[in-house]
Amino acid sequence: MEEKIIQVNDYITKSNLPVSDYVINPYIGCPHGCRYCYARFMKRFTQHEEPWGEFVDIKETDKPLDLKKLSGKRVFLSSVTDPYNPAEEKYCKTRNILEQLVPCDCFLSISTRSKLILRDIDLLKQMKHLTVSVSLNTMDESFRSDMDKGASVIERLQVLQQLHDSGIYAILFMSPMFPGITDFREIIEASHSFTDAYWFENLNLRESFRTDILTYIDEKYPELHDLYDSIYRKKNMQYWEDVSKEIDQYCQAEGIAYTNFFYHSKLVAEKKKQEKMKIRQ
Repeated sequence: MEEKIIQVNDYITKSNLPVSDYVINPYIGCPHGCRYCYARFMKRFTQHEEPWGEFVDIKETDKPLDLKKLSGKRVFLSSVTDPYNPAEEKYCKTRNILEQLVPCDCFLSISTRSKLILRDIDLLKQMKHLTVSVSLNTMDESFRSDMDKGASVIERLQVLQQLHDSGIYAILFMSPMFPGITDFREIIEASHSFTDAYWFENLNLRESFRTDILTYIDEKYPELHDLYDSIYRKKNMQYWEDVSKEIDQYCQAEGIAYTNFFYHSKLVAEKKKQEKMKIRQ
């Protein structure tokens, strides 16, 4: 793993994400190396020749977080890295950020695939408004290990339970959902007793990893070739429309709190539209 410390002016970046006003990314790159990671585009802003997942830049700044700027705002930690990737155990950048955020009256959301977050339970319990989402898209450990180097399936479920038991709002982020592989009912049934809400996001095959994922499906799940061909080559969205309806019906019938992010681009566009309207007003 190639590690490099870089100096930055500020940790805070304005966000275009539909669920946040600002994002904080303590690192560039991520040793979890998820094969489907949309953040691979970040590599072009670095000098790294290593493949995505084999380098990490550790951000350092002398500028403290502007808590006044963040007060009352939605803050996401993090958008293009896992704030609890393996480098965090050594450099503690995320913990330092949390220490600064304790007195801040912001609405903080943390997303991770790592059990390292449990190290910071002491700080998380002090946050005024906090949600933590743990990403999990399968109960099959073999598939999980093929896709990323994060915590195991059972470890992620244990993280959710410990967060929930500590009084922290715990979300299972089912992302990305793989057609024909991710069984959302199975995952909910295994976790509903200690999960406060569910988020759902469908698999979006970007050019940087489309070939790799489709080749993997052909090799490991040849029976799904036609389904993936229909969705990702012929652009047939009927599968996702059907799954979206199934999620709505299941969650509403079971009284499960959830948010569907299948139409992420539409949500982003709507957010930009609302921001423009505010400026005009």
